[in-house]
Amino acid sequence: MTDPARVEQLAQELLGRSLDELDVEEQEVLNRVASGSYIGIDAAEAAQLRMSFADKLADRVAAVGGSWGFIIAFGVVLVTWMLLNSEVLVDLGIKPFDGYPYIFLNLMLSMLAAIQAPVIMMSQNRQSAKDRVAARHDYEVNLRTQLEILRLSRKIDRLARLATDSAKRDGKG
Repeated sequence: MTDPARVEQLAQELLGRSLDELDVEEQEVLNRVASGSYIGIDAAEAAQLRMSFADKLADRVAAVGGSWGFIIAFGVVLVTWMLLNSEVLVDLGIKPFDGYPYIFLNLMLSMLAAIQAPVIMMSQNRQSAKDRVAARHDYEVNLRTQLEILRLSRKIDRLARLATDSAKRDGKG
């Protein structure tokens, strides 16, 4: 637990503003600086902990559906379907079950697209939410780093002044 007076003092000293004038994120960072604590888990871990089964499934579908392996395999399935349903195989005694213009194939492709597109969009929405969490985390880390550098700089300035004052006194005495 941090002392509110210490946090207020840091806000005035480091940022030149009162604690009430700061954003919530800046206040949280100052609280962590005052307490000497660090951010627990990173943004990717935080997002991973909040993922439901549906989120994991959407990510998996997007990963598979957006890969070259899927595109190539799907192309092979389409070519095989068309070969099995072409007039070429009639000579071999194979009767086409979905002849040209492949109406059943078109129905299956439409249904796949109708299901796959929203699932991929869900995954993209989750990814953009994850990116926002990562950006917030990065902002917080950067702000904390700047505050720590400013704090150290002021300490060095105070030490330099003390050393200068001490040297002046020793020279006069």
